[in-house]
Amino acid sequence: MAARVYPKRKVDYIKRMKELLDTYKKVFVVNATHVGSKQFQDIRLALRGSGVVLMGKNTVMRKVINSLGADSPFANLLPLIVGNIGLVFVKDDMAACRDVIGNFVVPAPARAGVVANANVVVPKGPTGCDPSQTSYFQTMEINTKISRGQIEIQSDVHLITKGERVTAGQADLLQKLGICPFTYGLAITRVFDNGSVYDVEVLAIDDDTVMAAFCFHARDVAAVGHALNKPNTASVMHSVRYAFKTVLSVVCNEGFTHKFDEAADVLGYLADPSAFKAAAAPAGGDAEAEAEAEAEPEEEEPDADAIVMNLGDDDDGW
Repeated sequence: MAARVYPKRKVDYIKRMKELLDTYKKVFVVNATHVGSKQFQDIRLALRGSGVVLMGKNTVMRKVINSLGADSPFANLLPLIVGNIGLVFVKDDMAACRDVIGNFVVPAPARAGVVANANVVVPKGPTGCDPSQTSYFQTMEINTKISRGQIEIQSDVHLITKGERVTAGQADLLQKLGICPFTYGLAITRVFDNGSVYDVEVLAIDDDTVMAAFCFHARDVAAVGHALNKPNTASVMHSVRYAFKTVLSVVCNEGFTHKFDEAADVLGYLADPSAFKAAAAPAGGDAEAEAEAEAEPEEEEPDADAIVMNLGDDDDGW
């Protein structure tokens, strides 16, 4: 039986895809529904040097990936090659390539039967329609009134929910109002990175996000440790701070004779607050500034108990 001979165009495509699979380890799986040729040209040009867009028949893509063997990390892409999809091979910075792809979107009108990729709200205000079309809006259950010879919508109307199919009536209304509610571009559905497949939202996670989440949950661990009276690594720092404040409040009591070095600043302030005000004043200020400072009414000397109580409000000071 003679071997099957592929057209040269298909042979070149298979060779090109194998080269890309050998070169790149990061891939975006993108949905190309409603994307025009001009958008593809613009995206390819913008990604030049940092990424390559590859479109083609799903059967050929699967054939090339299957030829790499079942143990190939790219085998994880096989279940994702369904529908009108393509592959974007990324060189280094996946987040930058994601942003470049997201920049190339075009507005589009709503068509009957299309799945909405965004919520659609018809804003209140004049519609430009003459009063003879009032019954049309009543059929759509939209509250209107006649103002200055035209129909005016009285309140915002949530017309379409994301993920629902657009009905013929909804599409006709949006066309009548001249609203293009949707935008279309290459939609990244999944991300492939060195054999791992995950959602594109993961690319939005940076060091600040990780640190914020860690600190938030570390606080919960510390709170649980305090509640159960079970010290742990997260709670020991708070326990030491609380113990220090407790000891400080004791030595600051009137008539208490025992002192320690770390309490010197607080004890000095309680003994003579005016000395700290003088030290904090600017050394070489002009005469007018000093005169204004002298003219200001002196604040009442704070009570010692109030100072001790306020020590718990600022953890950074100790």
